[in-house]
Amino acid sequence: MELHVSLDRSDLSGQIYRQIRQAVLDGRLRPGDPLPSSRELHRRLQVSRNTVCTAYERLTGEGFLVTRTGAGTYVSAAVRQSAADGGPAGQALRARPLWERAADPPDLSAVRARFDLRPGSVDARLFPYQTWRRVLTAELRASAVGPATHGDPLGLPALREAIARHIGLSRGVRTDAGHVVVTTGTQQSLDLVTRVLVEPGERVAVEEPGYGMARRLFASLGARVVPVPVDRDGLVVEAVPRGVRMIYVTPSHQCPLGMPMTLARRMELLARAEAEGAAVIEDDYDSEFRYTGRPVESLHGLDRAGRVLYLGSFSKTMLPTLRMGFLVVPPSLRRAVRAAKHLSDWHTALPSQAALARFIDEGALARHVRRARREYHVRRDRVLAALATDLAPWLEPVPAAAGLHVSAFARTGGVHDLLDVAALALDKEVAVWTLAGHYQTEAVRPGLILGFGAIPTDRLDEALARLRACLAEVLGRSPR
Repeated sequence: MELHVSLDRSDLSGQIYRQIRQAVLDGRLRPGDPLPSSRELHRRLQVSRNTVCTAYERLTGEGFLVTRTGAGTYVSAAVRQSAADGGPAGQALRARPLWERAADPPDLSAVRARFDLRPGSVDARLFPYQTWRRVLTAELRASAVGPATHGDPLGLPALREAIARHIGLSRGVRTDAGHVVVTTGTQQSLDLVTRVLVEPGERVAVEEPGYGMARRLFASLGARVVPVPVDRDGLVVEAVPRGVRMIYVTPSHQCPLGMPMTLARRMELLARAEAEGAAVIEDDYDSEFRYTGRPVESLHGLDRAGRVLYLGSFSKTMLPTLRMGFLVVPPSLRRAVRAAKHLSDWHTALPSQAALARFIDEGALARHVRRARREYHVRRDRVLAALATDLAPWLEPVPAAAGLHVSAFARTGGVHDLLDVAALALDKEVAVWTLAGHYQTEAVRPGLILGFGAIPTDRLDEALARLRACLAEVLGRSPR
């Protein structure tokens, strides 16, 4: 193995001894790990072999190393690391107060419920793995990868062209490849936009309730996040405060409630952004999964002033583990966003970009979305049927035409009651989220979010029956 040892001119054997000993105690060298032979290490360090042997013999005598005849030198299995907490200096540095207060990211994989009704998840079994494996393998050949150089921060031209065509046809977004930026998903898109547009202390308006990850990201970059209420028509534009720099919205399928923003409200929002000199961030998540009604034109398609930045991802249409997304920027921001992306991570992985371009161009993405939409439509109908019958005494659904979840307000009970319902449901192997985590203020309207993306169709009825039992137990059997 490679073993880093730095030496000055004095006590060479002692320096080798102390550095290997500390590496063992820190856990950088683990019990059973092999060490370089004395012959190899003396050549690498350009010291005498006797110097290395002396250090090894001292470590062996103290029980840190063991020698196996004919096999080499290894870290002793009897060693126990004494610095698992990071060593004496582990508490010397402190994060900014914002990060000290930040909650640990949730480990979504830690919840192993048999009946998963959490939102934001997809059914990985529907994904066309064989097709994806074929296109990805084709792009990992040496002839396809080409010279081992960095790519354009904006993304692979072929993928940007494919994305421009895809969203132009499916969502009416008028753009070309020159204004598409390939990202690693929605969070990076939001990070790039905020870095480019928002100075620390400037105000960013967000929906209330809304997407918490966006809210926390804006705050982490120094923005003053201002919650703006939503009603059945979407963001209440007249409640947007004066002097905002950016307005973040989910107009196609409001997160988390689900209703679309009406055309009149969209036009009002664009007019307000123009009056304020503000940017509008349109997160068009879940728009591919529309089940009823006519699609409402995107804000980007209605924008004539170049104030809307449109973003999306392939987490729902493909798999969240692939970490692929995109951002459409106006001409005035293209250079700045390109520079920010370059500083952030140079560029998104090129083989994955090339594979996705081929996946889109071959029609595989469109076929997969159509197939998945049919399956999700069946599940959505079952959830709506349950909300109209078995769950109706406790829950009132929010009308929505798209997405992979249905939100429902509680007819009775408070926020803590719904949290108790969710906790009891998890005891019964049903994972479900409440609306509470999507609010920034204390004016929380209690309710549940019923996701149907991840749960197999044949388990959905049982999951809803168990949830009904939990509602009855916590909220009572005759709430009306």
